[in-house]
Amino acid sequence: MAIATLKFASKSNLYILRPTPFQCIRKVVPKSLALVDADECSTPSPVPRAGDKKLPAWKKLSSKELGLRSSMIAGPTKKVLNVLKKKGHDVYLVGGCVRDLILKQIPKDFDIITSADLKEVLRTFPWCEIVGKRFPICHVHMDGTIVEVSSFNTASRKSQHFHHDIEAPSGCDKEDYLRWRDCLRRDFTINGLMFDPYARIVYDYMGGMEDIKKAKVRTVVPAASSFQEDCARILRAIRIAARLGFSISSETAHSVKNLSSSVLRLDKGRLLMEMNYMLAYGSGEASLRLLWKFGLLDILLPFQAAYFVRHGFRRRDKRTNMLLSFFSNLDKLLAPNRPCNSSLWVGILAFHKTLSDHPREASVVAAFSLAVHNGGNLLEAIDIARRINKQHNANFPELLDPSGLDAEDLEEEILDLADSVKGTLSQMTTRYLVSQAMADYPQAPHSDLVFIPLGMYLKALSIFDCVKVNSGKKFLSKQGRKIDYESLVQGELREIRHVFARVVFDTIYPLHLDREYS
Repeated sequence: MAIATLKFASKSNLYILRPTPFQCIRKVVPKSLALVDADECSTPSPVPRAGDKKLPAWKKLSSKELGLRSSMIAGPTKKVLNVLKKKGHDVYLVGGCVRDLILKQIPKDFDIITSADLKEVLRTFPWCEIVGKRFPICHVHMDGTIVEVSSFNTASRKSQHFHHDIEAPSGCDKEDYLRWRDCLRRDFTINGLMFDPYARIVYDYMGGMEDIKKAKVRTVVPAASSFQEDCARILRAIRIAARLGFSISSETAHSVKNLSSSVLRLDKGRLLMEMNYMLAYGSGEASLRLLWKFGLLDILLPFQAAYFVRHGFRRRDKRTNMLLSFFSNLDKLLAPNRPCNSSLWVGILAFHKTLSDHPREASVVAAFSLAVHNGGNLLEAIDIARRINKQHNANFPELLDPSGLDAEDLEEEILDLADSVKGTLSQMTTRYLVSQAMADYPQAPHSDLVFIPLGMYLKALSIFDCVKVNSGKKFLSKQGRKIDYESLVQGELREIRHVFARVVFDTIYPLHLDREYS
């Protein structure tokens, strides 16, 4: 689909239509964060943060007391660490992976920083490449995965423009200063932790451990400055809070709302990457809730924002919001180390919008999902759907009460639904129609942003193209319920269709219906 220059009519967010700000997801914090002895600089000078009265001194913490073990580090990452260490270089795990290990979560990936220059890393590892212009890093290909390696030397040459007035800690050695300076350029305090797996020390220069205990997402430097320098951090704040169940600190939240429209400056590829991190890694429902809360859904997914407005978004709905229910069921099947292909969540968005625009009988939706799963075998899908004797979830306005469709009428409805979903995918990638999504709500920022590229549109379209009249085709469906996550993330159609059907079917006919929705 063509991507054109962005325009939006209003900077104001749809706060008039929002419910009272809320904490929408449960905080997930370890039952205990060990209190350990801390080695502190004699006169620490932590990073200033607006609104802070008493700032924590930076610390060295025992990784053993925090429950970190070398067995928690992925094998390919461990190999890269060992090779660099044997060559005499300092090596650390840094960023979100340290945070996740402390929280006993599965890291999405592992990032390494080293005292070696990137050219030295390039000479050390075969199949290694330097990527990135602003902050170059090495992609080290190891055992079928990519391990990201950055260098202290590169970081020292890429100082940020608003760091000039922040004093470095006094009384610390050269290594402490290098570590502190690198942590200073991190986005959030909970990402400003460094883990030396050989010395078994976690370095906390930014108060990250305190914010982990408080379950808070807080920027390292004042949020307005941080987001103005890199507006992608706005989306990362949403993503991290959604995934961990953390709240966003008041200062950071204020800047997220005030600067939300700045994400329109981001490259379409970057927007797609950030949205994929939100929706494809097991925290889709929480991400949609937070995008709505902070006025970003209106800009990024205006069709879905219009649905929330139309049906009255409620913080504690008892599964009456079908869109959130779809992603809740998708989240149950995914994890940070088991993501899906982006075409799946795009297909789910399109499928839900189709039902929202034109509600269907539950038997039609069930038969459609079965036909997607089995590769287009309509006769089999209709036969199974007509034998379902379980009550569907009647809380969804997208589902009509049964009217006793016969097999012929059911087939006609299935084919019509398939055509409608394909039409919706086209709407989602048409600038004019996207710009009109919120036209009925003049308080909303109007956005014609289309970040779904042609390749993804076609991939999502292929999920549903098997549902058509074709008596001579050979049906290829997945066998068994076990998900092949490697095939899923690569976008293998049978795996994508299988997961799509499971999500739809489990939403329409949830287990323990009476208990869950009473």
